[in-house]
Amino acid sequence: MGGRKSGMNIDDVLSGRAGSQGIRWLLLSTTAKKALADQLRALLPDGAAVRECRLREVRFKPGRKITAYYDVSASPVDSAGQQVRPVAVTWEQNAHAPRHEETAALARMQAEVVRRGVAAPFERLLRHSCDWKMRICVSPLDARFTQLARVSDPRHIRNLLTRTGIAASPSRRSGEYTVTPLKYRPGKTHILRYDPLDPGGDSVFAKLYIIEGQERAFRREDPARCFRVARNAADWLEERGDCGRALRPLAYFAEDAVVVYPQAAGTPLSDYARRRVDEVAPWFERAGAVLRNLHQMPVELLGPLGPPHDFAAEIRLIAKKSEHILALVPEVASAIEALLNSARELAERLPQEPPTFTHGDLKSEHIWVAPGRITLMDFDTSHLADPALDLGCFLADWQFWNVTCHAGLEKMQESFLAGYSPGVPKERLMRARLYEAIELVKCAVRRVQLFEHDWVHRTAALVERAQAVLDHLQFTFGIARYGCAATTGEERRELP
Repeated sequence: MGGRKSGMNIDDVLSGRAGSQGIRWLLLSTTAKKALADQLRALLPDGAAVRECRLREVRFKPGRKITAYYDVSASPVDSAGQQVRPVAVTWEQNAHAPRHEETAALARMQAEVVRRGVAAPFERLLRHSCDWKMRICVSPLDARFTQLARVSDPRHIRNLLTRTGIAASPSRRSGEYTVTPLKYRPGKTHILRYDPLDPGGDSVFAKLYIIEGQERAFRREDPARCFRVARNAADWLEERGDCGRALRPLAYFAEDAVVVYPQAAGTPLSDYARRRVDEVAPWFERAGAVLRNLHQMPVELLGPLGPPHDFAAEIRLIAKKSEHILALVPEVASAIEALLNSARELAERLPQEPPTFTHGDLKSEHIWVAPGRITLMDFDTSHLADPALDLGCFLADWQFWNVTCHAGLEKMQESFLAGYSPGVPKERLMRARLYEAIELVKCAVRRVQLFEHDWVHRTAALVERAQAVLDHLQFTFGIARYGCAATTGEERRELP
């Protein structure tokens, strides 16, 4: 059937023909939200109720599917309280029931979840709706992460953490934990928080990976590699003796493909986005100094990191992630294509240096600040690359948080670069501006959510900002916007 619901054709939404309005209808209309609530209610025992479906993230692959991630609040039977459970909902063209092998795997996992007692408040965790071309998966169900059920079981976690000495510490008399899923992305990634029931205990966090031999091709992260890199980065920064640290993992459990981390001290730097300049600038300078120390880490201390990730690879990644923009906002997609082409041409003209160890995803939420201390975390995307990538990523990230508020933005950037730049080649700082431009585009296509009422405006504003950064850099090097020489080298001015 065509999938038409109350005047909207679901096939048109999934193909992109219905545009941004179609996406918003599928996610936010009263009709669609009621249909989702009805499907969720069918997974609950009689007498339980769905209270709220809080939309967290949306991914759209034109012509294929839309996946939305929710936090669903439900009231158990005969209870005034509510329980929150992450849910993944996928609308897919040519939707069909899972293959026999997948169906059997999901049935086994659902039975394990129920047996371990970690399904509540839900009774079942998987549902299909042919009319809505919809599939619903409830945490902790995931056929690719077969360990998710057991690492969601507090009893298994107690045994696991006892092996690290955490659960057996004197301050934890019972060694009991509650388990809270923080990130549920079936087939991609999962993060759980374990909170001790004993007073005074510290929470720990678990990041899961696909177990070896179980479709590792879908994800490139290797848990042993991630554990090694994070531990070695922590060792290196600790040896430097300043205020910078890396979050040191507590343990790696190969049989569960899980890496366990402690609670970081302080708060993420992103929480300071609305603070006064004089209050935040010192943290930026310290963050720059810590990153400089990280980039000085000898790569031989890290073990194998795989092939270098160059500028062309980053461009290809961003172009791939912007496919939904072409379907929904063609004029913005055209601006992105032109910008990436210009950036690629300019990159070929800039002086280069050998790749070194980079964080790979240096967003302000991965930098935590506390009195006298800065902590870097999440080294899963670390690789050999131009160190300017980290600089550009951070500069772009801060503008993502302040895209409509430029007060103090230049001072923040100056403080960060002041902490980073001593002893650093000037050419690296110039390449950082080039990376800043393309990482602004990456923020636009990856982090602006389609359910935001002003997502088109925010996306366009970030792309315009990226173009302004690129124009400035081209002018600095005497290159016209479309790649023609405009001035001699003597006429070039320095980029601030």
